[in-house]
Formats: sequence, structure tokens, C-alpha cells
Amino acid sequence: MKIPLVDLKAQLETIRSEIYEAIGEVVESTAFVKGPHTKKFENEFAAFVKASHCIGVGNGTDALEIALRSLGVSAGDEVIVPAMSFISTAEAVTTAGGKVIFADIDPQTKGLDPAKLKAAITPKTKGMIVVHLYGCPANMEALKAVADEHGLWILEDCAQAHAAHIGGQHVGTFGDISSFSFFPGKNLGAYGDAGAIVTSNEELALKVRMEANHGRVGKYDHEFEGRNSRLDSIQGAVLSVKLPRLLEWTEKRREVAGSYRIKLQQLSEKGLLKLPADIPGHAYHLFVVETPKRDSLLEHLHSKGIGAGVHYPIALHNMKAYEYLQHKPDDFPVADALSQQCLSLPIYAELTDLQLDYICKEIINFLAE
Repeated sequence: MKIPLVDLKAQLETIRSEIYEAIGEVVESTAFVKGPHTKKFENEFAAFVKASHCIGVGNGTDALEIALRSLGVSAGDEVIVPAMSFISTAEAVTTAGGKVIFADIDPQTKGLDPAKLKAAITPKTKGMIVVHLYGCPANMEALKAVADEHGLWILEDCAQAHAAHIGGQHVGTFGDISSFSFFPGKNLGAYGDAGAIVTSNEELALKVRMEANHGRVGKYDHEFEGRNSRLDSIQGAVLSVKLPRLLEWTEKRREVAGSYRIKLQQLSEKGLLKLPADIPGHAYHLFVVETPKRDSLLEHLHSKGIGAGVHYPIALHNMKAYEYLQHKPDDFPVADALSQQCLSLPIYAELTDLQLDYICKEIINFLAE
């Protein structure tokens, strides 16, 4: 049995006719850049998360960098980011001109640990990037309390957290501004690179639109040097087809996660496998378990045709790109432990009971032997 980590082909089969029709409409209209399909999706996504503005951009990394520039990050400004995330979270700080400051993560949510965040603040700190890692909402109440106490802004990195929520409020609407990635493998994925920035701050929204469009509002009226980062019309059309199904797909992901918990509970009780914390509002972009036997279990699953993965095998502070920060080996123990033991199991709305049973059987057979 071959089971991919995510099955985009299976998803396509459920929406094929609508996808082809939407792409065809864009081709026939020849409105390929900043056309009505892009604007339509921007309006729809803003309404979905209940924010005032959504600005489509080229990809999730651009979304982070443009948001940071719009927040006014400049040379010498420190921005705190979690020690466990994809590199774009930290990379965007540097490319925007700021300085990356790492803080350890909470062992339950895998987002920034509020206590570690507070300890990392200096007079040069301007703000923080809160990552809702794996689709799990970070502790926004505690993080916002720290931000308010120290006068810091919050940029929410929601690249893995479409439809995740806290008490019914969508992530991406707690901070000052938020970034989303619509990379094809995301819960809401385009058919190419795509991203967006969301905010309810009018001033920030205008800065974002200008920053992403060569520093202009009018066609040739450039107030500053920006960049060219646009959500193209075909991606907007694809995302408009998928968005109405996102809540249904997310609920199915939660059902799959619940099944994993039931089937793997015995391993958890024996201390052989750590299951992800059952945090309300989790969107389960990834279902990440932890085991000291991660590498050998991963090899076993691959040998059985199961496309498990690792997100992420190297914590950010341990990457060669950040050697210059000269961190000590024990600076971020929670992020280090996660990087050494994390294992992502296949999860998507179309995953069948038969596939799920097969995955769990192979995990149990390997770890319980």
C-alpha cells in the first residue's frame, strides 16, 4: 500500500470540474495578474477569517517579509521568533533588515513559550513572530499579555494554520498583522506558489499593498522602493474553489487525528510514543508524534510505502545559517528535543480508514516489538 504524506491527487478528484472551469475562466479573460479572480479571493478570505483586509502576494515567505517591512523593521531592530519553525520565519527578519532573536517553544502547543519570550526581550526588541506550528494555535492570550506589557507588535505566522481557531476566533486575527502561505501542500493550497497578508489595521494594509507593488498606489506614482509580489489570477481562482470546502476538510483532518489518538493510545500510555497535545482549534496541518526511535521508525514506515516525514530535523538555532549567533547547546532544550524526535504521519481529508489502520498497525508492530 502506498500512502503519501499528503495526497493532492485525491483532493483534486473531488473538485476537478470546478478547478478546470475556474482556470479556464482566467485563461479566457486573459486577466492573469491582479485581475478580478485575485480580488475575489482576497475579499473571500478576509471575510472567512473575519479581518478587514487580505492582500494576496507571491508566496508565504514574501508575506512574512512584506509584513515585517510594513511594521517598520530596520537595522538593529530585534524580532523574537521561535527556535522551531521553517527557516522562512527567521529568514524574513534578516531580509527585512532586522536581527533574529530565538526563544524556546512551549512543549504542548509548540509555539513560543511566553516565559521564554519574556526573558528574550531587550531594549532593542520591536516585536515577535508567533508561529502556529503544525496548525496548533499558540497561547495567544499569554503572548499578547507580554506584548502589551512591553509595547511590542505581533506578527502571526499562519502558514500551517488555515482554519485554526481559539474560542471560535481565527488565528491570524489576534496580532497586528498575519501571514499565510498557500503552498500546494497546505490545508488551503494553491496550484503553485501563493501567499497572503491579513490585517484589520488600515494603515498597515495600505503599507502592505504599496510594499508589494513597487511602493505605489497609482500606476506610476511610486512613493518608495517596494517590490513585486503578487497573487496571480489562476491561483486566486483555484483558492476560491477550495475555500468553501476548507472547514469541511479541516473537520475531517480532526477526525483523522482523533482516530490516530485512539489507535495509538496504548503506545502513548506505555511511553513508547508521545501524541500531540489535544489543543482545541487545532487545524492539523500535520499530525506530529514524538519518539526516541524516530529515525528507525521513519525508515520502517518508508519501507512499507508510508510517506511519513520530519518537520523539522534541525531546529533553527542549530542551522549553519545562524552559527553567527553563537548559541550554547542547551539554550533551547524543548526545540532541540522536538527536532530529534518529531515524526509527521500522513493526514488529509481523503485518508481512508483502511489506510489509517495500515499506518497504525505498522507503527504498533515496530514500536511494540
